[in-house]
Amino acid sequence: MMATSNKIALVTGGSRGLGKNMALALAGKGFNVVITYHSRKDEADKVVAEIAAAGSKGAALQLNAGDTKTFDGFLAQLKTTLEATFGVSTFDFLINNAGTGLHAPFAAVTEEQFDQLVNLHLKGVFFLTQKALTTINDGGRIINISSGLARFSLPGSSAYATMKGGVEVLTRYMAKELGARGITANVVAPGAIATDFNGGQVRDNPGLNSQIAANTALGRVGVPDDIGGVVAFLCTEEARWITAQRIEASGGMFF
Repeated sequence: MMATSNKIALVTGGSRGLGKNMALALAGKGFNVVITYHSRKDEADKVVAEIAAAGSKGAALQLNAGDTKTFDGFLAQLKTTLEATFGVSTFDFLINNAGTGLHAPFAAVTEEQFDQLVNLHLKGVFFLTQKALTTINDGGRIINISSGLARFSLPGSSAYATMKGGVEVLTRYMAKELGARGITANVVAPGAIATDFNGGQVRDNPGLNSQIAANTALGRVGVPDDIGGVVAFLCTEEARWITAQRIEASGGMFF
């Protein structure tokens, strides 16, 4: 497919898992895509090659999405990359996807673990988006990634889910305050997905996998292809009137 749009998406944590699927789904819609990676440049380069194979342009940049002190330098590098690769200095869609999990009982979560989650999932999302506002085009889209765990509660996810709950409230405020610029802000909340996230528990633990499937209306656990297309749709013109919404893609888990 040849690119049908000059619009550009930035997907944090786009070198693997759900972020990779989002990036490729966006490319499949004809959008150009910049992905960020934390440490695996080799994986990121493979995704950029797949974006090119889909007929779109891609680029990869290193980012520690949990270290706000690096954001100014990252955004300067992003602007340089936008100009060099795409011939523009702004982009259209920001997908705040980067993240790691934590499975620990409430009584055992350390302050250090909590702070790491805050920095990556909440503080990082808040300030990366804030600092990117001058680089995002009017009429753009912000998509923040949450979790089914912000709606239902399972033991061991208190700290992680708390961050996602904060992101969901933050997204509504983004929608309210950025609406004058025609920018929409929405949450996509995956359910349990079979990836390497959180040590690959959902994918690799047959007992957990079957337990989740039994509690899901569609009778199975999710796969990355269930999520990327939802994010890509929210960046299309057809989704222009959707904002301040939480869209859960969980196959009907725990309804």
